[in-house]
Amino acid sequence: MTKQAQIEQMTSGAGFIAALDQSGGSTPKALRLYGVEEDQYGSEAEMFDMIHAMRARIAKAPAFSGEKVIGAILFEMTMEREIDGKPTATYMWEERGVVPFLKVDKGLAEEANGVQVMKPMPELDALLGRAVKAGIFGTKMRSVINAANPEGIKAVVAQQFEVGQEILGHGLLPIIEPEVTISIADKAQAEDILRAELVAHLDALPEGQKVMLKLTLPEVANHYKALVDHPKVMRVVALSGGYSREEANDRLSQNTGVIASFSRALTEGLTADQSDADFNDTIAGTIESIYAASVAG
Repeated sequence: MTKQAQIEQMTSGAGFIAALDQSGGSTPKALRLYGVEEDQYGSEAEMFDMIHAMRARIAKAPAFSGEKVIGAILFEMTMEREIDGKPTATYMWEERGVVPFLKVDKGLAEEANGVQVMKPMPELDALLGRAVKAGIFGTKMRSVINAANPEGIKAVVAQQFEVGQEILGHGLLPIIEPEVTISIADKAQAEDILRAELVAHLDALPEGQKVMLKLTLPEVANHYKALVDHPKVMRVVALSGGYSREEANDRLSQNTGVIASFSRALTEGLTADQSDADFNDTIAGTIESIYAASVAG
């Protein structure tokens, strides 16, 4: 029953996916934006304690619920920790009505052919096994496209779908994320190539299999409508990618059927020294604005 309820929520629920999956490399920046400087923690362990405290504070905010936040992407260490005495994934679903996902990639390889594919993931099988036991619904993995290079983009999409098959084999739903860097001069051309590659791989998926796609907000509104409507796609979500929350929301609202999966734009304006009342008011306003943009299309 839980799995079916989660499938229904992710397929047709109104709302967006919160990205709470900053990894070790991006955690110092996330904490700095939260008002916690590097001299305030003396070790990596303390750093991860602080980022978990921030994520738990977000998850416990009254506005953070399945009414508007239909899913949340967790970092591996977050999955392995608890919120209020419950494993994080269990807490998300049972207490907040939010479907839990897990970031599974181990970062990016060096750039080649204008892209960065994912680093090898030799421990992926074991991680997916732990995710299933923890009650995780799906996964997310990120590659980066820095140029409209057909060979590079082909490699990114091929790797994403290859790893996606392993994830599907564990009964988990993969979120495929080939991020297009927002500052590149040939962004629109890269998006044309990416769309064609994604359609080709989706068409080749075996019957009964579905994936989700997490994509950079495109230069042309509704550029990814064919992906939104594709029978092998459960949902298309958008990353904020460095856009301000205001611009990300504005772009998102122009793309029919696409919902948000924001990270930095979600935590914008939150600080460690805010009172609980101010923190909860701020996150409530943020959730409302991202929700409105997600359902606007």
